[in-house]
Amino acid sequence: MKNLSQRLLSIDAFRAITMLTMIFVNDVSGVSNIPAWIDHVKANEDGMGFADTVFPAFLFIVGLSIPFAIGKRITKKESFIKTEGHILTRSLALIIMGFFHVNLEGYNSATALLPYAVWEILITIAFFLIWMDYKKKQYLLQGLGIVLLVAMAALYKGEGGQWMRPSWWGILGIIGWAYLVSATVFLLVKGKFPALVALLGVFLAINFAKHTGVLSLNIPIIGDASSISLIMAGVVISSIPKKTIPLLVGIGIAAIAIGLIVRPYTEGISKIRSTPSWVLICAGISTVVFAGMIWLVDQKGKMHWFSFIKPAGTSTLTCYLIPYLLYSIMLLVNFQYPAFLNSGPGGILRSIAVAFIVIWIVGRMEKINIRLKI
Repeated sequence: MKNLSQRLLSIDAFRAITMLTMIFVNDVSGVSNIPAWIDHVKANEDGMGFADTVFPAFLFIVGLSIPFAIGKRITKKESFIKTEGHILTRSLALIIMGFFHVNLEGYNSATALLPYAVWEILITIAFFLIWMDYKKKQYLLQGLGIVLLVAMAALYKGEGGQWMRPSWWGILGIIGWAYLVSATVFLLVKGKFPALVALLGVFLAINFAKHTGVLSLNIPIIGDASSISLIMAGVVISSIPKKTIPLLVGIGIAAIAIGLIVRPYTEGISKIRSTPSWVLICAGISTVVFAGMIWLVDQKGKMHWFSFIKPAGTSTLTCYLIPYLLYSIMLLVNFQYPAFLNSGPGGILRSIAVAFIVIWIVGRMEKINIRLKI
């Protein structure tokens, strides 16, 4: 396997931009009267908006990073068990956080001991205590975090008195499961490029088969393989032995074209239904954007252009979690935006501001060594 331990700055820049847009689209979803192209397309519709491209881009970036992170361990001849243990630990952290987040949707403040916002704040604090990048007192604080998270699970009350359950695992949980499969197969084939291309083909084939009715069997963990396909697309692109800008742009355009061609035969384009057309189009868009990032950052040395959003690329999980704290605090104090910030251009500007404020907060947290690391 080619040594891929040299990290590309373009990946960090791409990740920072994607995290910025993820915070924005999550916030703008609560704004009315915005252009349709910004928002998610509904489940029963054939099409996609800007918001429908953000999560797949993040999955693609997870894939871009795997050959560097796991490849470095393979190059150092780390044992399979130790490397797979690292993969399992990272995956489990994401799955646990996703599991708690998805159960926020069904939390019943009327029957639970704690108000929704308080429960949300406490589980987020527990996440930080357990998975913070510690310099000292690690085990004591991690132990407190585990106790707090277990307590929050015990106090949980859902609709109809139901306890916590994995209805769809949440964003972080989806990433966790897909990362587990993708990183494990990368390790199994030791990063050999032909094998990775073949594996991407297998997962895309599963996605096609599920959405054309050829495969009705539900495959545990893999599901319809859409998220795994997007991560594996990033793995393959990152592992191309001799990457050139024209080659990457060509691959990206080809993926978009194929996605559009198969659109009538694979249930259309839909993020909610994770159709093959959506997978291919988003993988293609991400590949073209990544090619642009390589040209701008790695070749032209313009990383300083992204310095103001750098924390979104270096403390990405922290950036994802901070809005949970902000929104729950706003709920507790009954904070309300002025009407003009809840609709139209004012609301869009508000969501842009929120995204930059979150990243600024995370940058301040980095300076005092508060960041998550899994």
